[in-house]
Amino acid sequence: MIDDGTYGGYVARHERPPAFAGSDGMAYSAAALVDDAPDTAGRFGGAFLFVRWGEGGDSPAGHVETDYLLFASSRDEAERQLGAMSLLEVKAHLERAIAARAETADW
Repeated sequence: MIDDGTYGGYVARHERPPAFAGSDGMAYSAAALVDDAPDTAGRFGGAFLFVRWGEGGDSPAGHVETDYLLFASSRDEAERQLGAMSLLEVKAHLERAIAARAETADW
Protein backbone atom coordinates (compact mmCIF):
# COMPACT_ATOMS: atom_id res chain seq x y z
CA MET A 1 0.00 0.00 0.00
CA ILE A 2 1.31 3.44 -0.95
CA ASP A 3 1.31 6.13 1.76
CA ASP A 4 0.18 9.25 -0.07
CA GLY A 5 0.82 11.27 3.10
CA THR A 6 4.47 11.54 2.05
CA TYR A 7 5.89 13.44 -0.90
CA GLY A 8 7.10 10.30 -2.68
CA GLY A 9 3.97 8.33 -1.87
CA TYR A 10 1.75 11.11 -3.19
CA VAL A 11 3.69 11.30 -6.47
CA ALA A 12 3.62 7.51 -6.85
CA ARG A 13 -0.10 7.21 -6.16
CA HIS A 14 -1.38 10.25 -8.05
CA GLU A 15 1.29 10.41 -10.79
CA ARG A 16 1.72 14.15 -10.27
CA PRO A 17 3.35 16.42 -7.72
CA PRO A 18 1.37 17.59 -4.72
CA ALA A 19 -0.10 21.10 -4.77
CA PHE A 20 -0.62 23.45 -1.86
CA ALA A 21 -2.36 26.73 -1.11
CA GLY A 22 0.28 29.10 0.21
CA SER A 23 -0.26 31.59 2.99
CA ASP A 24 0.08 34.30 0.31
CA GLY A 25 -3.14 33.06 -1.29
CA MET A 26 -1.37 31.55 -4.30
CA ALA A 27 -1.31 27.92 -5.49
CA TYR A 28 2.00 26.02 -5.58
CA SER A 29 3.19 22.68 -6.95
CA ALA A 30 6.13 20.98 -5.23
CA ALA A 31 9.11 19.37 -6.95
CA ALA A 32 11.97 17.54 -5.25
CA LEU A 33 15.42 18.57 -6.47
CA VAL A 34 18.62 16.56 -6.03
CA ASP A 35 22.06 17.63 -7.23
CA ASP A 36 23.27 15.95 -10.41
CA ALA A 37 26.80 15.63 -9.03
CA PRO A 38 28.19 15.36 -5.51
CA ASP A 39 29.79 18.31 -3.74
CA THR A 40 33.47 18.30 -2.76
CA ALA A 41 32.61 16.16 0.27
CA GLY A 42 30.92 13.54 -1.94
CA ARG A 43 27.39 14.46 -0.85
CA PHE A 44 24.26 15.01 -2.93
CA GLY A 45 22.08 17.89 -1.72
CA GLY A 46 18.30 17.77 -1.75
CA ALA A 47 15.77 20.61 -1.71
CA PHE A 48 12.26 21.53 -2.87
CA LEU A 49 11.23 23.92 -5.62
CA PHE A 50 7.69 25.28 -5.47
CA VAL A 51 6.17 26.57 -8.72
CA ARG A 52 3.74 29.42 -8.03
CA TRP A 53 0.72 29.40 -10.35
CA GLY A 54 -1.01 32.49 -11.74
CA GLU A 55 -4.46 33.64 -10.69
CA GLY A 56 -6.22 31.33 -13.17
CA GLY A 57 -3.97 28.41 -12.26
CA ASP A 58 -3.13 27.74 -15.90
CA SER A 59 0.40 29.14 -16.13
CA PRO A 60 3.43 29.51 -13.87
CA ALA A 61 3.90 32.94 -12.30
CA GLY A 62 7.12 32.41 -10.35
CA HIS A 63 8.62 30.14 -7.77
CA VAL A 64 10.15 29.83 -4.32
CA GLU A 65 12.66 27.25 -3.22
CA THR A 66 14.24 25.92 -0.07
CA ASP A 67 17.89 25.86 0.76
CA TYR A 68 19.38 22.39 0.92
CA LEU A 69 17.31 20.36 3.36
CA LEU A 70 19.54 17.29 3.41
CA PHE A 71 22.73 15.76 2.12
CA ALA A 72 23.15 12.09 1.26
CA SER A 73 25.88 9.82 -0.04
CA SER A 74 23.99 9.11 -3.29
CA ARG A 75 21.31 10.63 -5.52
CA ASP A 76 19.03 7.69 -4.78
CA GLU A 77 19.39 8.19 -1.03
CA ALA A 78 18.70 11.93 -1.29
CA GLU A 79 15.61 11.22 -3.42
CA ARG A 80 14.46 8.59 -0.91
CA GLN A 81 14.83 11.01 2.01
CA LEU A 82 12.94 13.79 0.22
CA GLY A 83 10.26 11.30 -0.80
CA ALA A 84 9.83 10.15 2.80
CA MET A 85 8.98 13.65 4.02
CA SER A 86 5.38 14.04 5.06
CA LEU A 87 3.20 16.44 3.11
CA LEU A 88 2.90 18.46 6.32
CA GLU A 89 6.70 18.86 6.36
CA VAL A 90 6.73 19.83 2.68
CA LYS A 91 3.98 22.43 3.33
CA ALA A 92 5.98 23.84 6.26
CA HIS A 93 9.01 24.18 3.96
CA LEU A 94 6.79 26.02 1.45
CA GLU A 95 5.61 28.45 4.12
CA ARG A 96 9.19 29.18 5.22
CA ALA A 97 10.19 29.78 1.59
CA ILE A 98 7.23 32.16 1.09
CA ALA A 99 8.16 34.07 4.25
CA ALA A 100 11.82 34.29 3.22
CA ARG A 101 10.87 35.52 -0.25
CA ALA A 102 8.50 38.13 1.18
CA GLU A 103 11.34 39.52 3.27
CA THR A 104 13.70 39.95 0.31
CA ALA A 105 11.60 40.70 -2.77
CA ASP A 106 8.61 42.74 -3.85
CA TRP A 107 6.30 40.39 -5.73
